[in-house]
Amino acid sequence: MTSQTRTRPEAERTGLALLVIAAAQMLIVMDGTIVTVGLPVIGSGLGIAQADLDWVLTSYALAFGGMLLAGGRAGDLFGRRRLFRAGLVVFLLASLLGGVAQNGGTLIAARVLQGVGGAVIAPAALSLLADTFPAGPRRNKALGVYGAMGGLGSVVGLLLGGALTEYLGWRWIMFINVPIALAVLAGTLAVVPGTRERGGIDLPGAITVTLALGSMVYAINRAGSDGLADGRTLAFGAIALVLGLAFAVIQRRVRAPMLPSGVLADRGRLGANLVMLLMGAGQLATFYFLTLYMQTIKDYSPMLTGLAYLPFAIGIGIGSGAVGPRLQARASPRTVLAGGMAVAAAAMVWFSMLTPDQNALAVLLPAQLVAGIGLGIGFVAATIGGVQDVAPGASGIASGLINTSQQIGGALGLAALAGVAVSATESRPAGTALPEALTHGYTAGLLGAAAFYLAAVLTAVLLMRPRPGRRDRPSTTPEKAAVSQR
Repeated sequence: MTSQTRTRPEAERTGLALLVIAAAQMLIVMDGTIVTVGLPVIGSGLGIAQADLDWVLTSYALAFGGMLLAGGRAGDLFGRRRLFRAGLVVFLLASLLGGVAQNGGTLIAARVLQGVGGAVIAPAALSLLADTFPAGPRRNKALGVYGAMGGLGSVVGLLLGGALTEYLGWRWIMFINVPIALAVLAGTLAVVPGTRERGGIDLPGAITVTLALGSMVYAINRAGSDGLADGRTLAFGAIALVLGLAFAVIQRRVRAPMLPSGVLADRGRLGANLVMLLMGAGQLATFYFLTLYMQTIKDYSPMLTGLAYLPFAIGIGIGSGAVGPRLQARASPRTVLAGGMAVAAAAMVWFSMLTPDQNALAVLLPAQLVAGIGLGIGFVAATIGGVQDVAPGASGIASGLINTSQQIGGALGLAALAGVAVSATESRPAGTALPEALTHGYTAGLLGAAAFYLAAVLTAVLLMRPRPGRRDRPSTTPEKAAVSQR
């Protein structure tokens, strides 16, 4: 029996495991945006006010981001494959609840439960990937596939959401998750059980930070509609501050803090997480504004809106699958991240040139391609940088943190830029046509996303510098980068 024959079953098993893990990542990221295209229909169907529609997006992102670190720790303690399966079951049941929702409150509650399920799935999936693939080029390639799902999943959600809303109704945006989750559950037989650690879970910390972030998002939303001096704006801002301070105290006193100080002690990992937060802040808001522009201003159907996002999907594929890994092998993480974010910022400036009667070929479609390439490059580099050289016992925490950064960034960024858009719209002179005023607001929000991406460039340059005495070159070989997940 040849060596090739002996290793073929192992190669097939790891290939199937990668497919299962990548599909799970695609599922949970996809659901962050799949409702976006259907928001106008959902709002009218369930009687959700226009000003409250963004909660259908942010409720998922807040629960997902707020519970991710606890989910990562739970996987380390109780078994990663076991928690991976449990998270899929929660996600499946939450999707069924959302599909049969009869009011906005029930749908938002279902989205929160989906976020909790995703918070268990995501870090377990990334840690299982490290358990499945030995250190070396194979793991680095698998990490590239996983990172690509983080970017591509968002665009797949937009495409699929448009098709389902148009032809089957918005409820299928929820129901579609059921067969996918069942297929992934069946595929977990090919996934290794994963390693386990000892310790406890910081549930008080997870709950406190989630409530703090939720209060902050509500305060930001309220400030955008009612002003900074509004009583509820001030009250929820104060609540967010108190809960944030309580979280800091909890992290110092509990035995197993949700956010161990050592995980972010490395400047490179800190920089990667901050870049991912800023990336998420710009990306979710971009999808929100472009969807409203296409459906409200251009009168696109949900299906046409979904198809109009194809350049974004192509760009993500190019950036994460072709350009990103090659740059990662030739340049430092700082250079790759800063370059990707600069490209994305340029695309946002291009989007700011949108007008109500403009041909889609002038700005809408080509700017999406450029934005996708920049974000695709950034997703791969930030994912690898966020777990680089982490201690073995903290891999679940590090995995959860990079996902947390993206989700929390998305929730906070959307809340802030939605307020910017409202203010810009209301600032137009009296007598301005409504389409022109709304477009002005959307483009102001998109310029805000450009500001986030430029801040990400600055963050990468300042925090991801090479060690003293070293030139700006790749900080790690593919083999060493892969070791970060062990």
